[in-house]
This record gives sequence, C-alpha cells and structure tokens, in this order.
Amino acid sequence: MSSPVLELNNVDIFQHDNLVLHHVNLTMYEGDYYYLVGKTGTGKSSLLKTLYGALPLQVGEAQVAGFQLKDLKQKQIPHLRRALGIVFQDFQLLTDRTVEENLDFVLKATGWKDSAKRKNRINEVLNDVGIQSKGYKMPFQLSGGEQQRVVIARALLNQPNLILADEPTGNLDPETSIEIISLLKRLNEELNTAILIATHDYNIIEQFPAKIIRCKDESLLLESSNQLH
Repeated sequence: MSSPVLELNNVDIFQHDNLVLHHVNLTMYEGDYYYLVGKTGTGKSSLLKTLYGALPLQVGEAQVAGFQLKDLKQKQIPHLRRALGIVFQDFQLLTDRTVEENLDFVLKATGWKDSAKRKNRINEVLNDVGIQSKGYKMPFQLSGGEQQRVVIARALLNQPNLILADEPTGNLDPETSIEIISLLKRLNEELNTAILIATHDYNIIEQFPAKIIRCKDESLLLESSNQLH
C-alpha cells in the first residue's frame, strides 16, 4: 500500500486560542476522496488551514504531503503549499492577468525555469479542466464556474498528491456546483489524486456519494453518505 498523503494522530485544532477539534485522527492515501461537513464554527476551515500551514499545529503529530506540521518552519510553508493543491471558495485569481498568466505566475514562483515546459504544462491543466480555449481571457470575462475551473487547474500545476478544497461551490449556482464536483471526482479517479472537500452543500454529496468526515462536538467522526441527515 502507498504511504499516506495525510496522517493526523491525536491532533488538537485551534482557532486562535479556542479549541475547536480535539484528539483528531485521520489518514488519507492516494486516490481517497472525502467530504468534510459540519455546522459553521465546528472547525472545518480551521482544520484545512492547519493542513496547509495557515494555522500552526500545537498539539499532536501530523504529516501532510511529506511535511511534519509540528516542526514546520515559516520558510517551509510555501514548499508545503506547492506540494498541495488548494481550491478556495473565492477563487483568489490575479485580476490583472489572463488565465495563462495566472498559471504561469504560479509555475515561475514554484521554480519552473523553462518557458516551453511551462506553456506545455499550462495547456495540459487547462485541458484537464475543460477550458483549453479560455487561456487568453481575463478572469472577469469568465463565469464563476469557469473561474473555479481555473482555480482547479492552478491546483493541479505541480501534480499534487492531495487537493484541499474549502467550500469550492460556495459561490456557484446548483448546476455549476454539480459540474465542479463532477470535475473534481473525475480528476480524483483519473489522476489518483486524494481530495478533501469541505462543504455545506448536501446536494452534491447526494449526487456524488463518498466517505464523509463530520466535525461535531469538538470531534471528527467518519460517516457514510446515508448518515447525512
């Protein structure tokens, strides 16, 4: 069996000084696909922020994409994030650059020196997410769903073993939400990329059933999709 892409052992998750999750244990392998659910304030975003280094790990042991979070230095955080794909609800695209320039910016920042290889990789990820003809457009010229596809393309650039998606359909209409989750599910299956999606949208979970982790009463509970309601 492959080694875990994410492993948490007796981890406590804090939001500032508040304990939001206690004694968290979670292991994910390549190809795993989980939903992270729970009411607002139960720790979903705090857990994801801890995983990508935005909140420090204070208690417990955690390995994410080969990085030990307990010993993570400030200067290592960009390297951790390069090893992950991160999909945000609010896109966080550079509004003054085209789609291709947004992606090229990330590749340059992560050490890709060869411009021909960068161009080739950009074409590959735009093709992966189905917007290969949109590379010359500015973000404001795209629909919300197209912008989220660019964000997913950006997350794929460095071929991560794990994608963390924080409410990826939060700003999208129901039909577009289904398209985006369908895309993530296909990438999970075709690329064997592990994906953890924090969501409030039970409609997409019913359409694309998978393992569910629930944040409740300061605990992380593993459920099946038929325990949703």
